[in-house]
Amino acid sequence: MFTTATTTSQKILQMGAAILLFAAVIGLILFIAGRFTGKRDRAVAALYLAPTVLMLSVGLLYPGLRTIYQSFFDASLKNFIGFDNYVTILSDSEQLTVLRNTAFWVLVTPFVATGVGLLYAILVDKARMESFAKALIFLPMSISFVAAGVIWKFMYEYRPNQGTVKQIGFVNQIIVWLGGEPQQLLIDSPLNTFLLIAVMVWIQAGFAMTVLSAAIKAIPDDIVEAARLDGVGPWGMFRFVTLPAIRPAVIVVVTTIAIGTLKVFDIVQTMTGGRFDTSVIANEFYSQTFRSDNRGLGAALAVVLFILVIPIVVYNIRQLRRSEA
Repeated sequence: MFTTATTTSQKILQMGAAILLFAAVIGLILFIAGRFTGKRDRAVAALYLAPTVLMLSVGLLYPGLRTIYQSFFDASLKNFIGFDNYVTILSDSEQLTVLRNTAFWVLVTPFVATGVGLLYAILVDKARMESFAKALIFLPMSISFVAAGVIWKFMYEYRPNQGTVKQIGFVNQIIVWLGGEPQQLLIDSPLNTFLLIAVMVWIQAGFAMTVLSAAIKAIPDDIVEAARLDGVGPWGMFRFVTLPAIRPAVIVVVTTIAIGTLKVFDIVQTMTGGRFDTSVIANEFYSQTFRSDNRGLGAALAVVLFILVIPIVVYNIRQLRRSEA
């Protein structure tokens, strides 16, 4: 009891010291910046950016370079093995399944979630009780991925259909109502991967709806009225007016969800733990590093994940610059 109280006090003192140190550094920067007079904007800007650059170097750049370095070593990080870890990722059957599942996630989740969000945004636009309707689909965004995984694990729950045993999983109960037999949905590959993807779509559709709804409302009314006067129907309005006007927002939504999908870990870990051929790169990186103690292969998987994210980020930045221009 006394030891616990002492440890807590030490942590509080350490946190207070860190806050005071941070305040002192910021105060020093502001003091030095105030000494500059005249046209020395670049010096002042560099001074303000220095702490950020330092923190990024310590917290991001150094760990990233160290991970790349470790990816060329064996499980114990003692023996240099070159590109063997990357060869394993591209040749081992289990790792190929991981890459396949990751491809499923990236190819399906962003487009389906964006499509659902866009459809919903168009249907409820200027409708009665619009705010309430939007709140319903946005609610999943307010919970964590772990909580969503727990909820949907109960949704897919299976019980053998023996006598009067009732299904506690809603999906299997629907199957029983329709005259079918309950299924162990989360053990059949690759169906189980798509069932996990459905959870991510359920969450991200609210994000897509929010962003795209705001983009739709930003379309000038005179353009919409002109199209209606020209006799443009609902489909033509969507194809030739709405979609071109919100194209930058659609791209941002798709790429943002794609980046989040590549890093998905919580849903897979909560619902299946990566078993039954459902693992993805982010989950496999965790499993190899902390469960199998194969830190070399875990580092290589982290590097592969980083490489996959880069093109999406670059494309997103280019599209944002084009839209601003």
